[in-house]
Amino acid sequence: MLLSPTQRVLRAFAAWAVVALFVFPIYYWITVAFKVEREIFSLPPKVFQFTPSWKSFEEVFGVSLGFENGLEVIPGGGNFYMTPRLVDSIVVAFFSTILAVAIAVLAAYALSRMRIKGQHHFVFWILSTRMMPPVAVAIPMFFIYKNFGLLDTHVGIILIHALMNLPLAVLLLKSFFDDIPTEIDEAALIDGASRFLIFRKIVLPMAMGGIAATAVLCFIFSWTEFLFVLTLTQTSLKTVPVVSSTFVTSTGTAWGNMAALGTAAMLPAFVFILLVQKNLVRGLTLGSLKQ
Repeated sequence: MLLSPTQRVLRAFAAWAVVALFVFPIYYWITVAFKVEREIFSLPPKVFQFTPSWKSFEEVFGVSLGFENGLEVIPGGGNFYMTPRLVDSIVVAFFSTILAVAIAVLAAYALSRMRIKGQHHFVFWILSTRMMPPVAVAIPMFFIYKNFGLLDTHVGIILIHALMNLPLAVLLLKSFFDDIPTEIDEAALIDGASRFLIFRKIVLPMAMGGIAATAVLCFIFSWTEFLFVLTLTQTSLKTVPVVSSTFVTSTGTAWGNMAALGTAAMLPAFVFILLVQKNLVRGLTLGSLKQ
C-alpha cells in the first residue's frame, strides 16, 4: 500500500521519536561522566551546555587525559580505579561465551539431526533449567566451589557463566539447525561424507548467522551477570556490575565515576556486536523456536 507524503512524514517522525526515547537516557548517562559534580545535580539539568571534564575517566582508568601534557599514567589503586575490573569482565565474558557456544553447537546439532528416545522431554528439561532462579543454586555452588578451590578465580566464573548460558544457547542453535534442510545432510551422506564432515563443511557455515546471534546474547548475559560473581568472588576478582556498587560510599554516590565506568562498560559489547554484525541480522531473523 502506497503512503501519502503526509503519512510518510508522520511515520518517519514516529520512528525518530521512538529512537530518541531509547537513546536519550544513554546519552544523558554518558554526559554525566563528563560533568563535574556541581553540574550533575544542577537544576534545570544541563543536557547540552556543560563544561566537559575528564576527571572521572582519569580516576577510573588511572591515566591523565590532559591534552597539554599528553597521556600520563597515574598510579592506580585509588578507590575508583577500575581498569583491572574491566579486564576481568572482558576475560570472563569472552571465554565463557566461547565455551558455551562451542558446547551448544555440538549439542544443538545432535538434537536437531539425531533422534533419541524421549527427545521432546529432554529439550523441555533443558528449557526448565533456564527457568530456575539463579539464587536457588548460588549458595550450593558456593560450597562446591569452596571444596574444589574455584572461589575467586577466573576459571570458576567462566564455568558458571557458561553453564548459565548453555540452555539458552542450545535451544537457539537447535532452532537455527532445524531451519537447515535435512536433505542436504542426506545428499552428502549418499556421496560418502561423514557426519562430522557434513557438520563442519556444510551445516556449520550455513548456521554462522545463528551462531553469531547466540554468541552476542551469551556475551551480554555474562557481561551483565551480578549474583554469581557476587557470591563466588571475595577480593581479587570482581566484574563491572559488582564493583558498580562500590561507588556508593558513606559520603554519597560518586555518580561521575559510576557513569564513566558505565560508559566504558558499553564499549566491549558494542565492539563485539560490530565484529559479528555481518551475520547478526540474518541470525536474529533466522528460524523460530521449534519442538
